[in-house]
Amino acid sequence: MASSNPLNIYIGFDARQLVSFNVLVLSILDKATKPVAIHPLILETLPIRRRGLTPFTFSRFLVPYLSGFEGVSLFLDADMMLRDDIHKILQHNDGHSDVCVVKHEGALEFERPAVMLFNNAKCAILTPSYVDNPHNPLFDMGWARNVGTLPREWNHLVGYEAPNPKAKLAHFTQGVPVWPETQKSEFGDEWRSYMSKTISCRSWGEIMGSSVHAKHVMDRLREVV
Repeated sequence: MASSNPLNIYIGFDARQLVSFNVLVLSILDKATKPVAIHPLILETLPIRRRGLTPFTFSRFLVPYLSGFEGVSLFLDADMMLRDDIHKILQHNDGHSDVCVVKHEGALEFERPAVMLFNNAKCAILTPSYVDNPHNPLFDMGWARNVGTLPREWNHLVGYEAPNPKAKLAHFTQGVPVWPETQKSEFGDEWRSYMSKTISCRSWGEIMGSSVHAKHVMDRLREVV
């Protein structure tokens, strides 16, 4: 169902690699054709303390709760880069499934929850107490009555799957290409281009030169000289 509300996107947050979060956010904003609302999952601010390899290993399953069990929300791992309009993923929501994922198989099955498109009202079981309970494995999707399917290009596993120039979402699950060990990864140059843009800025004059603040700055500089 079409909605005028921004698409709620929840992203795993790991303070050990802030660059991953920043690049993912910029890539989403760069390609999005409609509004998005981006929410970092910072474990210290959430009503659970359960963690795994990353701080968001289990907090990802709080997305329906954080959305008030209403509407549609998307979860993304931090080590990703969008290569197409994120709103296009909604075309693959069948409306009947509790959650939609790319159904990787075998040894890669554990990557299914890296991209989850939730129909929040159907996920009422995912309360904080349920998610925080160590006896609930969560990653097996046993909590969902129906699991829908997203096309593989929406969770392309760089380094594990054959190169795919048509991938809509690149998942650097072996590590983002900021390190020597992963710098030759597929889409590495594209990712690093976004990384450079996250710290880019036009000149002070271009941005502030015609503002009401410019005179005060220039007067202060003349006093220093």
